[in-house]
Amino acid sequence: MTEAGPPVQRFHEIDYILSAYASNGFTYSDAADVPGPGLAPYLRLVARDPARGTTAVQQIDDLLAIGLSAEEIADEVNALPRIQPPAGMTIEDCLRIARDHIDRFLQDQSQAHRLKPRNQQEWEERFPMLDQLLGAYFCQDFPDWYATWQEAIDDYVAGMGGEEAGHAAEEITELLTLVDSAEELEQATHILGLELLPPRGMTLRRWLENMRHRITSKA
Repeated sequence: MTEAGPPVQRFHEIDYILSAYASNGFTYSDAADVPGPGLAPYLRLVARDPARGTTAVQQIDDLLAIGLSAEEIADEVNALPRIQPPAGMTIEDCLRIARDHIDRFLQDQSQAHRLKPRNQQEWEERFPMLDQLLGAYFCQDFPDWYATWQEAIDDYVAGMGGEEAGHAAEEITELLTLVDSAEELEQATHILGLELLPPRGMTLRRWLENMRHRITSKA
C-alpha cells in the first residue's frame, strides 16, 4: 500500500509570495504601477512557470472572497508569514495590488524571457536541469570520475534518459539567449554548479554549445 504524501497547503503560492516579502524586510513595497523588491523575484519565477502565477491569482481571489478572518481558514491564514502593510493600507489592499501585478504580467509576457534571475535560488529554479548537470557532473570531483567532458555528458544522458536530458539542452539554449556577456555567463554557470574551466582554446559559450550538441545527439 502506497503511503499518502503530505497534504498540499491550500494557499501555498501565497505562502511563497509572502516569504519573498519576508526576506525583504517583512513589508509590502509594491506600488500600484511598479512591483517592489519582494514581488519582483516572484514575477521572474512566473516568467519561467506561468502556471504558478495563474495559481497565485486564483488563491488570492479565493482568500479575499472568503475573508482573512474567516474561521474556516484560520489555520491556513495563521500559518502564512506575517507581513506588515504600509500605513493606511490593509493586508487585503496589499494582496489585491500583488494580485493585479501578477495578473497583468500573465496577460503580457512579451518581455518575460528577458527577465534575469537575481539570486542563487532564482537561477536554480529557472534552470533546474542545467543546475543538476553542471553541479553533479562538472564539479570539482570531475577528474576522479571522467577523462573527458564528453564522457561526462554521455554518462549524464545515459542516467537521465533522453527526454530529461533534452530539457537540459533546452535550458542551455535559454541560458545562452538570456545572458549576453562572457562575464555574466561565467557568473551564472558558477551559480549553477560549474566548477571547471572550459577546455583549452574554447570559450565558455562555445563549450556550452558543444555540450548541448552532444546531449541532443545522444538523447
